[in-house]
Formats: sequence, structure tokens, C-alpha cells
Amino acid sequence: MIARDKIKELEKTANQIRVDIIEMLGRSGSGHPGGSLSIADILAVLYFYKMKHNPKDPTWEERDRFILSKGHGAPALYSVLSLAGYFPREYLKTLRQIGSSLQGHPDRNSLAGIEMTTGSLGQGLSISNGMAIAAKMDKKHHRIFCIIGDGESQEGQIWEAAMNAAHRKLDNLTAFLDHNKLQIDGRVQEIKGLAPVADKWRAFGWNVIDGVNGHNIEALVNAVDKAVSTKGKPTMIIADTVKGKGVSFMEDNVDFHGKAPNKEETEKALGELRSCCS
Repeated sequence: MIARDKIKELEKTANQIRVDIIEMLGRSGSGHPGGSLSIADILAVLYFYKMKHNPKDPTWEERDRFILSKGHGAPALYSVLSLAGYFPREYLKTLRQIGSSLQGHPDRNSLAGIEMTTGSLGQGLSISNGMAIAAKMDKKHHRIFCIIGDGESQEGQIWEAAMNAAHRKLDNLTAFLDHNKLQIDGRVQEIKGLAPVADKWRAFGWNVIDGVNGHNIEALVNAVDKAVSTKGKPTMIIADTVKGKGVSFMEDNVDFHGKAPNKEETEKALGELRSCCS
């Protein structure tokens, strides 16, 4: 059981990730706040509780691998990597600037700690399959973690990868569905509904952990612990999240899928985030 102090620490880390996201996007004037804010808690748990990784040796062979399939959530990942020590915190100010490694979507050739270039939706789970298969073939014990999105789950390639992972019994692969129920054009259920999403993953042969509050650190810790102890199947953790989590006027608001906050909105958002965990 995770200690209460550790939970509090991870909650503060998740809040700092959200502060970083708003500061970065407010400064750059472009980017995707909604889906970045919704995955902050998941990333805090992965990078500061569960995953084996070493910022001083980013290519350490035994490290766990993380793939952000929904690559537009890159600001959240950049924040995490800076907090973990992969690059100086000051560098976050360069998001989306010409010549910066902090591009609109993650680029593995540009920045230490990025395992794969992503952003073309639907591909990250297939990439994760390949990494998990390679680990099995090489008899390595590192794990692969992947986050996919709601709208992304409408891509056929996601389900090809789902079928392959179950067929190959990739129990070293854990995926998270950032189930915030919104995509760029509106509500997922109105555009191309995924329900019953948990049953779909079970039908494809996955171990499914659903009903997980994606903003509750203890719930996420328990889910990921169960996932890594599962044998013979890949695991899908369906994390019920809120797009724009932590900022009142962004929460469950599709308008902030890909719109950065203006100066006034940035100040208001930062005020809310800083007061909630001060």
C-alpha cells in the first residue's frame, strides 16, 4: 500500500505539471491544453512511482519505456521530463519556438527521454507492441507503458494492435485510455461512440481495469500495480478523466482541445492551480 505522504507528493507533482502546461501554452500562444491537463496524474504516477528510468542515462537498456500515442499531449510529457531531470526547467519556456526541441508533438531525435515520435494518431499502441515483443525476444524485464486517447480509439490501427498484443500475450505492456470523452470535433459519443469500451477491450483478449478515477492518485497506483502483476495478457487501464482538469473554464470544454489560453485566461488558470495546492 502506498504511503499517504507519497500520495500527497504525487498530487503536488501532478499540479505542478498542470502549472507548467498552462505557463508553456500561455507563453507560446498555441498548443493543446485540454488533453495535456487530463493526463497529468497518470504521468505523475508513471514517472515518479512506477517506471524504472534514469535521466542521467536516458538510453539505459533496462529502463521502462513510455509512449505518448496521443502526441498532442506533449506539454504534459515535457513537464514531466523536466521535473525528472532530463533537461533544465528553464527550457520549458521554449515550447513551440523555432529551433526548440520542445515541438508541438514529441520527437525522439530531438530530446532525451522521448522514446518515439508520435502525433499521427493510432500508431502508438503498435509501436508499443513492437517494443514489448522485442523485450520478450531479448528476455528483458522492462515494461512498456502507453497512453491513447478517446478520439484516437476510433482508428482501426488501435484495434489491430489490440488484437496482436493479446495474441502474443504481451503481459509486459500496459496501456491507459485517457477517457475524457471529448475529441477535437466534440463529444466522442456523438462523433463515433466507443461504448461499451471496456467490453471491447475484453473481447480483444485484454485484462481490463475500468472504473478508475484518472485524477485520483491512489486509484491510479492501485491500477498500475495490478496491471504489472497480471500474467499472460496485456492490460488496459480505462482512466475516467476530465478534459482540461484543474482549470474551471477548461474542464469538459472542447473549445480548449487545441486552443491555448490568452493572457487573461492564463493568469486565471494559474491562479486556480496555484491556490488549490498551496
